[in-house]
Amino acid sequence: MGDTMVKVTLDLSRLLQEGQITGEEHDRLARLGRRDTGSLLVNALVGFGVVAVSAGTVALLPSVLTAIPLGLVLMAVGAWLVLSGRARWGVLATMLVLVAALLLGASILMLSAGMTGLDSAPDAEAQPLLGMQAALLLVAALFAGSAILAGSGLLIALAVLLLSATIGSGAAYGHAFYALGVEQPLATILAFSALAAAAHATAPRLRPAGERLANIAARTALLLVNLGFWVGSLWGDDAGWIRRVLGRAIPDDAFSIAWAAALLGAAVWAGRTNRRWLVNLACVFGGIHFYTQWFERLGATPLSLFGGGVLMLAFALGLWRLNEGWAGNGAAREQA
Repeated sequence: MGDTMVKVTLDLSRLLQEGQITGEEHDRLARLGRRDTGSLLVNALVGFGVVAVSAGTVALLPSVLTAIPLGLVLMAVGAWLVLSGRARWGVLATMLVLVAALLLGASILMLSAGMTGLDSAPDAEAQPLLGMQAALLLVAALFAGSAILAGSGLLIALAVLLLSATIGSGAAYGHAFYALGVEQPLATILAFSALAAAAHATAPRLRPAGERLANIAARTALLLVNLGFWVGSLWGDDAGWIRRVLGRAIPDDAFSIAWAAALLGAAVWAGRTNRRWLVNLACVFGGIHFYTQWFERLGATPLSLFGGGVLMLAFALGLWRLNEGWAGNGAAREQA
């Protein structure tokens, strides 16, 4: 078993006042803290300098022929800092790997779309080496590997989101316009439920850093599962493979009922196992589901607004009482 690094935050002044540490211990720990803070500041300044230089280089030479070599160099330096065990430069190493992964990932996706630069338009006649599906999988693998290397939660979440893009999920933004797209709700629900379950089952067997990444992957997957249910509850799912298997589309009511049942089951299980994040997720999407169906069926009238508010307050009161009951049962078990 390898050594586990644990970071602890202490209020040295309070510990000194309470007599938990001596004056000499206070001064020694304060000096160590100042040294670590200074190292962190140097890491951050160097890292932001690298990010600025990289962004400026790509802006001056907006081509994948610039971004790819630059990304490879940054990735090599970041990987060397991580693998050499230079803990003092950990923040810089993480920033280098993050920037390198984003540069390389963006370059791969641009090439697969027939683009050779930031200021170029897609070439419809170009024959890219990789199709878009393969490029998305490659970049997802790149982000996942980089996340493991640098311990980056952002990259592991982006890797999961890129996997969702392979089955048609995505988002768009325009002037005063936001859009969420899930082309295959059922496929999204099934695929990312399986991913969340696998990540959740694997997490306890990993070291703390790996467990953290697995939990982030599971949570991101659960977010996508709920988005799939949300879109399905509005429009159903008419994917070709569903018609071939079932002979008909899946109606929106089926998604609505299944989503409500899944949210209720997740909330109960999460409450009993003290998984606060999942409780919050179930409550947030439970509210979204409730108001979506309420106003889809009744419309936004004064009466529907009043009734929806009353029911949501009743739901919140019931959830509060349920949490109080769980807390009381937990305290009783501890006293026993």
